[in-house]
Amino acid sequence: MTLTRDLILQLSDSSLSADEQAVLRCNLAKEFSESGNYQAARDALGEIWQGMGQAFSSKELSTAVRAKVLMSVGALTGWIGSTQQVQGAQELAKNLLSEAIAIFESLQDLESAGEARGELGYCYWREGALDESRILLTESLRNLQQTNDDRKATVILRSVIVEESARRYHDALRIHIEAAPLFQRSANAVLKGKFHHLFGFVLRKLSEVELRRDYIDQALIEYAAASFYFQEAELMRHQACVENNLGFLFGTISRFSDAHQHLDLAQTLFTALKDCVHLAQVDETRARVMLAEGRVVEAEKTVRTSVRTLEKGDEQSLLAEALTTHGIAQARLQHPEQARETLQRALEVAQRAGDLESAGNAALVLVEELVAYIPNDDLKSTIDLARELLENTQDLSALKRLANCSALVLTQVHASPRFPGKVDWATFSFRTRLLEYEAHFIKLALEDAGGVVSRAARLLGFNHHQSLLSMLNGRHEILRHRETPILPRRRSIIRQAGENGNRASKRRSKRKTRIFLAASDPELSSVRENLEQLGFEVEQCNDGTTAMERIAGGKNYHLLLLNNEISGVSGSQLARLARSLTHHRRTPIIILSENPDVEQSTQSDPVLFSCQRDDMESITATINQLFHRDSH
Repeated sequence: MTLTRDLILQLSDSSLSADEQAVLRCNLAKEFSESGNYQAARDALGEIWQGMGQAFSSKELSTAVRAKVLMSVGALTGWIGSTQQVQGAQELAKNLLSEAIAIFESLQDLESAGEARGELGYCYWREGALDESRILLTESLRNLQQTNDDRKATVILRSVIVEESARRYHDALRIHIEAAPLFQRSANAVLKGKFHHLFGFVLRKLSEVELRRDYIDQALIEYAAASFYFQEAELMRHQACVENNLGFLFGTISRFSDAHQHLDLAQTLFTALKDCVHLAQVDETRARVMLAEGRVVEAEKTVRTSVRTLEKGDEQSLLAEALTTHGIAQARLQHPEQARETLQRALEVAQRAGDLESAGNAALVLVEELVAYIPNDDLKSTIDLARELLENTQDLSALKRLANCSALVLTQVHASPRFPGKVDWATFSFRTRLLEYEAHFIKLALEDAGGVVSRAARLLGFNHHQSLLSMLNGRHEILRHRETPILPRRRSIIRQAGENGNRASKRRSKRKTRIFLAASDPELSSVRENLEQLGFEVEQCNDGTTAMERIAGGKNYHLLLLNNEISGVSGSQLARLARSLTHHRRTPIIILSENPDVEQSTQSDPVLFSCQRDDMESITATINQLFHRDSH
């Protein structure tokens, strides 16, 4: 900050020439930019540059100073365009910086050309063009090879960021270790803070890749060091970035309360700075933490905000990451079509930007989250594309995921019979092939009939369900587990008195039947009481959002009892969500409603019923029918 005050004091000298004034203004703008105060950096340029998209004044400036102003304006255009998500800003910045490089090289000023190349490489990084960025930063370091100052350190840090973005974490670690002496000698608190911050990030990512818990502890130490230097330099923006990364790190080790505390602070700081892009990153980080917590509905809403912000700018790699997180949330909310569209877009955005690692990650997520919803041919092409995109990855966790996804696709493709393109007649068995197809369609019929053999027989066109039953008892015994089991009959669900009641209580104590009751109306408490008296295990939820999360979770219930009006979510919506889930596709559902349209909508589902909310007799009779009738 002392240097900044000195530069401001020097600018007050009225005897300065136009060149001297311009150089001082560019140096002052650079100081403000390094501290993250881009508006102050623009103001420091004064009448030279009025702002984004405006031409700058180069009257009375020498060629060398004009090139320096071009570099300053180009760098600021890239930074302001990024933080405010201005469409086309990076392209404009690249043009200004390219012009500056051409002038510096014509003047044989290779060090200034190297500094400008470092800024240009960062513009390409923002767009996700990692290969171009890497080449430019390598050339920049070559130009700055003879220097040992902060300019070289800045380019080294940007090289680390590029390798991190490419998920080449071991390369990033190598660069850090080799550059450590340079940063130890530096007196620049900002650069020291950035070094420790990026080092912490690399260690955090390596902890995920190599399952090294000790790396997490080291990352926390590096983040603490970064926080110390940023506070010393009074850098609010950089401090906020540290808080965001700490939030993610605590989320990975399931310390969710700590995670949200750090993310709240990051959000507050970025809001004060009016930094849209970093606010979007905080939202995306928070969504990931929420997904880890199982708060899928909130995660989807949060990351949707992030996507909307990033769509307005040029940060294509960040947009691809946010879209991928959004796709995961949509898939887990059982919206497969929307999720597939979002993840496909994430893949395409990353590919256009040249960010092959992000594109490969999106392809893997497509398989991991939506394998049951994607046609076999598309699955095979997706895994082939993922393999191509991740061909040069150094991320071992990505390679493990690729192997797992390949096995998953192979299992899915071979899970159902298919017509071979060419038949090996030496081993072909007509009977075996017929039995495969017969088993395939019986399996589908049982799934669609909720495991009820009589309904499955009708779907298959059999006149009597005994025909299907004989097949299941004979040549397709392996499919018997897909039937709905016959539960013991009870004469009544009303609690019996005396000796019969005691015998019933003994039978009830052995039951493991779980019922999920979604109802916020106090009047329905009597339903729960009756069910619990009968020995059922009842789990009640009082709001619609939580009900969606519970149903979408992995827990199995034997019956879903849904009030049709619960905190903005209808019972019909909850029923549709349940039917879209594999583990609840055949679960009996009762919707409690006074709306006749609900009853009409249940007719196509063999195990979906509606009852009047205040008709206890009808409710208990339906439950009695569900758990005591003969499925065949």
